Amino acid sequence: MLGKKKQKPRRPSGHFDTLISSRTTVEGNVQFSGGLHVDGRVRGKVVAEEGSDAVLRISEVGEIAGDIVAPHVIINGTVHGDVYASAHLELAAKAAINGNVYYNLIEMAIGASVNGNLVHQRETVGLLTKDGTKKAPLEIAAEEPDGASPKTE
Repeated sequence: MLGKKKQKPRRPSGHFDTLISSRTTVEGNVQFSGGLHVDGRVRGKVVAEEGSDAVLRISEVGEIAGDIVAPHVIINGTVHGDVYASAHLELAAKAAINGNVYYNLIEMAIGASVNGNLVHQRETVGLLTKDGTKKAPLEIAAEEPDGASPKTE
């Protein structure tokens, strides 16, 4: 039809507030808002501030050993842990994930690999407790000891 154009899905903006450079290793959990770009290594959980529209981008030389909880996640590096992307997850050609992936919307390029389960989540990512109530991702990340993955029964 004339005058009507298909709208492309909204992509995360290219503005990144924080950079972890390729010569940097962070030992411990990282909590952020806005944009976080990782070229270095993080050994701990990377969690976006709850309620934010945060973006995490991991370059092809970046590596995270721990769980990730963020609305928008772009991976082209290595992740050893579970990934919780409540809005959008993009796996580029050199992405390698060793863990489960919980997503709402996913893009996956040829060459990306996931060694774990892909779990589609329509609502905010979270797990059910034994009594059937839902836990928020921040509660999950705060409860689990370093290196452990959340378990469901």
